[in-house]
Amino acid sequence: MTIVQRGIAEFLGTFWLVFGGCGSAVLAAAFPELGIGFAGVALAFGLTVLTMAYAVGHISGGHFNPAVTLGLWAGGRFATADIPAYVIAQVLGAIAAAFALYCIASGTASYDLAVNGLAANGFGEHSPGQYSMAAGFLIEVLLTFFFLIIIMGATDGRAPAGFAPIAIGLGLTLIHLISIPVTNTSVNPARSTGPALIVGGWAIQQLWLFWVAPLIGGALGGFVYKMFAGAKQG
Repeated sequence: MTIVQRGIAEFLGTFWLVFGGCGSAVLAAAFPELGIGFAGVALAFGLTVLTMAYAVGHISGGHFNPAVTLGLWAGGRFATADIPAYVIAQVLGAIAAAFALYCIASGTASYDLAVNGLAANGFGEHSPGQYSMAAGFLIEVLLTFFFLIIIMGATDGRAPAGFAPIAIGLGLTLIHLISIPVTNTSVNPARSTGPALIVGGWAIQQLWLFWVAPLIGGALGGFVYKMFAGAKQG
């Protein structure tokens, strides 16, 4: 596949992740009577990755996340020259999804961006559970680290074939079940960037953490998997 084809796949996959995951929080979880709740949002994020990994993973590898791209590079699974194109496609997909979601959410008079938000990530007073910056940083590093261990292991040539998207999607669901109260869960700089640019203000001011921590965790996860499991390619 050409880099353009792979970039389009990454754009679409990241769009679906942000639109489906954040959309479940903004459009469905905002109404308790619909019953989706906290667990439903976590499942929605996992389902977006699972479905798009099967849909376009054979085209681009199904990263949909700059931290995953960097982690696969650190693990010896991705070419340095392709990193910028992937990251640009992922960020643009996330921004487009956040804008589309905002346009839809604004279709009801009860929606107020300042009040209802757009599922942006935050810490301190902007953390759902009022968790500190240090707590948010640590959990984002740890969870992205383990996300890369899951991805590297599930896509290893020695793993059972055909099941990687299921393991990865369920892994992302578990990650959200753990950390939505702490940071609203990022583990994905692109996912954080789209909503932050629409929300503005505090969300942009705190966006740095949701780039730095996931990138550190992703790179460490890819590197550590390569070190202990060997250089066998997926």
